[in-house]
Amino acid sequence: MDYKSDIEIAQETQPQSINVIADKLGIDDKYVENYGKYKAKIDYNLLNEYEDKPDGKLILVTAITPTPAGEGKTTTTVGLSDGLRKIGKKSVVALREPSLGPVFGVKGGAAGGGYAQVIPMEDINLHFTGDFHAIGAANNLLAAMLDNHIHQGNKLGIDIRRITWRRCVDMNDRQLRFVVDGLNGKANGVPREDGFDITVASEIMAVLCLSKNINDLKERLGRIIVAYDFENKPVTAKDLKAQGAMAALLKDALKPNLVQTLEGTPAFIHGGPFANIAHGCNSVTATRTALKLGDYAVTEAGFGADLGAEKFLDIKCRTTGLSPSAVVIVATVRALKHHGGVAKADLNNENLAALEKGLPNLLQHVENVTKVFGLPAVVAINAFPTDTKAELDLVEEKCHALGVNVALSEVWAKGGEGGVALAEEVVRLCETESTLTHPYELSDSIEEKLRKISQKIYHGDDVVLTAEAKKQAAQLEELGYGELPICMAKTQYSFSDNASLLGAPTGFKVAVRNLKVSAGAGFIVALTGDIMTMPGLPKVPSAEKIDVDDSGKISGLF
Repeated sequence: MDYKSDIEIAQETQPQSINVIADKLGIDDKYVENYGKYKAKIDYNLLNEYEDKPDGKLILVTAITPTPAGEGKTTTTVGLSDGLRKIGKKSVVALREPSLGPVFGVKGGAAGGGYAQVIPMEDINLHFTGDFHAIGAANNLLAAMLDNHIHQGNKLGIDIRRITWRRCVDMNDRQLRFVVDGLNGKANGVPREDGFDITVASEIMAVLCLSKNINDLKERLGRIIVAYDFENKPVTAKDLKAQGAMAALLKDALKPNLVQTLEGTPAFIHGGPFANIAHGCNSVTATRTALKLGDYAVTEAGFGADLGAEKFLDIKCRTTGLSPSAVVIVATVRALKHHGGVAKADLNNENLAALEKGLPNLLQHVENVTKVFGLPAVVAINAFPTDTKAELDLVEEKCHALGVNVALSEVWAKGGEGGVALAEEVVRLCETESTLTHPYELSDSIEEKLRKISQKIYHGDDVVLTAEAKKQAAQLEELGYGELPICMAKTQYSFSDNASLLGAPTGFKVAVRNLKVSAGAGFIVALTGDIMTMPGLPKVPSAEKIDVDDSGKISGLF
């Protein structure tokens, strides 16, 4: 069989009209705002009509610690939703939007792969419906109003050495991490140190994804802290009278985007915070809409379960009162062998010893989900042709020892048909009773929350705060932010804060160097290790392979 790229598979599929997809969900035309033939925004006021309707079952898809071998979390999420439809269940998938940074960088897009994709994949992976541009514009409007306030006399007494708000752009651009602006004379502003974050790391992205409606959005925007004054008091977007204009820029971006899978399963794709530097979940409005319109809502959280799933459960679920009925933990035999020390070039060879050495990574994620959070789980092995029976049997044996079943997922090659076994196990799990528990209490001190995450989720010995971080923790507690949940900014490549420690490392301490409150989003961001909020492009960026012909057909996009 000839190999086809993801984009070739997607381009060979004839999508259904987006109005047909909306009809499948019973959405009244008055709530559907078409963006061409195959995309639409759904007015969030639709939720008011479904207020009294019981929610469907929420299924969270997460994964082992990512490796260069790939895990296929989004592919599994899409294929599982298609698989649920194959067995007669009304399912809806809810995903994040891709950032242009990874699309043109190294990670790739976020539309799934093979025969388990959402379409139109080119639009989704590029500008889509303009949500990220709106978020960037709102972010940078606030930055402009902040600097203009200082230039026009600084009535609020802002200490320019304590400005915390940065500009943003949706691209990996290390050149913009640290800049000095306001140069070349008085008319051009006040000179100061500044910098850019990637748009997905902007607090406005988190605010948009956690807001229930436009009023909640405005209130959260107003609470954003942009700086501190000379008396050490926070200065907010509301102090700058910026929240109304920011909300105006975001009013359409707040509406979830409706698309479809290759098999015509409805899919909401909305919001895109990274899970290594933000909370890594799609929007509350998209998730709630999926739960009201489907019997099963399948969503994912970014990177490994120590990042995305932890934040989904400790931040998003606490904010919304949601709780998953089942959790899917995605792994590949190849990735587990990589955790066992095998080089990428040798991953196709059977290696039971390396697999056994790498399996603790999967097992630690499983135990975190089932024992720390108290949720039923299934391990989905994303199948590769090179997987051997002995390797698959070993994974199943180790998972069964923890009381968790394993389902072979063949959705990349077979679409929904390859997800039927996983779908059947998920339906079974959804009928079991469970109660979501958390690794820390909101009433714990900031340092104690950090310690409990480090010990219970990462399995480290302790957390170590720098002198500056200790000072910041004390100040945040004094200002009344001590009971907010924690959003750990940590490398995605290890349970620890050291990307080179693979598998399930022990004997390490997590170093927290900076604490910052995202008062609008409602959490405290803890920067660990050498994590950055503005990535850079790799030596050979994916952008070098992307092209478009004279008919407008895009190539090289995965």
